[in-house]
Amino acid sequence: MNKQTNLTEGNIYKALIKIALPIMGTSFIQMAYNMIDMIWIGKVGTSAVAAVGTAGFYTWFATSLLVLFRASVEIKVSQEVGAKNYKSAQKYITSGIVATLILSVLYMIIILAFTGPLIGFYNISDKSVVMMSEEFLRIISLGMIFTFINPVLTGIFNGTGDSRTPFYINIVGLIFNIICDPLLIFGVGPIKAMGVEGAAIATVLAQGIVTLLFIIIILRSKNNIYKVKLREDFDLSYVKILAKIGWAPALQNMLFTIFSMILGRIISVWGAVPIAVQKVGSQIEAISWMTAGGISTALTTFVGQNFGAKKYKRIIHGYYSAIVIATIVGALATVLFVIFGEEIFSIFIGESESIIAGGVYLRILGYSQIFMCLEITTAGVFNGLSRTGIPSAISIILTGMRVPLAYILSKPHIMGLDGVWWSISASSIGKGVLIIIIFVSLYKSGKLFTTKENLIEA
Repeated sequence: MNKQTNLTEGNIYKALIKIALPIMGTSFIQMAYNMIDMIWIGKVGTSAVAAVGTAGFYTWFATSLLVLFRASVEIKVSQEVGAKNYKSAQKYITSGIVATLILSVLYMIIILAFTGPLIGFYNISDKSVVMMSEEFLRIISLGMIFTFINPVLTGIFNGTGDSRTPFYINIVGLIFNIICDPLLIFGVGPIKAMGVEGAAIATVLAQGIVTLLFIIIILRSKNNIYKVKLREDFDLSYVKILAKIGWAPALQNMLFTIFSMILGRIISVWGAVPIAVQKVGSQIEAISWMTAGGISTALTTFVGQNFGAKKYKRIIHGYYSAIVIATIVGALATVLFVIFGEEIFSIFIGESESIIAGGVYLRILGYSQIFMCLEITTAGVFNGLSRTGIPSAISIILTGMRVPLAYILSKPHIMGLDGVWWSISASSIGKGVLIIIIFVSLYKSGKLFTTKENLIEA
């Protein structure tokens, strides 16, 4: 572990796969926290799933906020490592960590102060669901520092080309969560059954362990790039640069979450089953978009290092290689979701009504999987070039279209609840097509590598 990887030389497929596989593994592990919670909570009942799903929107929003520094730190560290500007990389690391910690504390205070109104936004009629949602959210908020800092630390390691260390660390956290979840949810011996509260406590403790392991490994690391000094290396001007790069993807993720929350409000009219279907269904769909996200993150690091080293042709070759992998992933997801939707959904919830509804959800979303994978992967190139505004603008506009589409299509005389799922699928197809068109247009016009600071012939 702690080995910095040079992505500016050697076989491109091997370089991408070497860094992408641990990133994918880390993404799946992070997703597994929620999926394991859903598997165990699903055994408690649909109301418990709906409660965790409702509160989960605010932890999802937290992950959107932390993108402000996670994405930008990863981008700048990879670029500075590629250019061999290691001292500058240290300043970006320190500045990003401090800024993230401040942001996490502020968000925790807001959640604790407004738990009731935040859950009340969904206007859920079932009081037991509301009560469980508030309990879950309060506990999860106490671990917001871990929620914020772990992805940023992961991004720092990824930026240096070391994606294995975060993978190993997160495995430990997942194992802890797997053990604690059933113990705290259902109770055993002197440990009383705590239901959704137990799931929240298990998650917070697991994330805390992950943070502790990151700190231990950084302190013991032989790689000098991690040997930062808070007083010397923190620089407000570096924070501003990180914010300038990260604001677009952060805004994209925050608005994505807000749009999803509004969709959740539309869905809540149909009862607890659709709420549970959206929560569990989105976790299942995450298998494909997190895989694509792993490819995209690896591509961002690859592009960042090669951009810093001024190897522009290698960037294009890397993109083509990544697209091939992403297309295969999307095609496999489409086949699984369209043909085996109900079978997959039955793993998480045992109630027949929810299984049937979940199968419909996965089938409709299945048609857009290839386009979604292409969109996410192509965004990795733009991010590696610090041109985060392009994929963010595409995502914000077309994801925002989901709200009016869902409102119209979900009318009982049009498509009903299925209209919400189709609004999501259609927008994903549109995003995939549009970002490819823009990428090809910029490349052919010779403007792909153009930035305000550096005009380069493509």
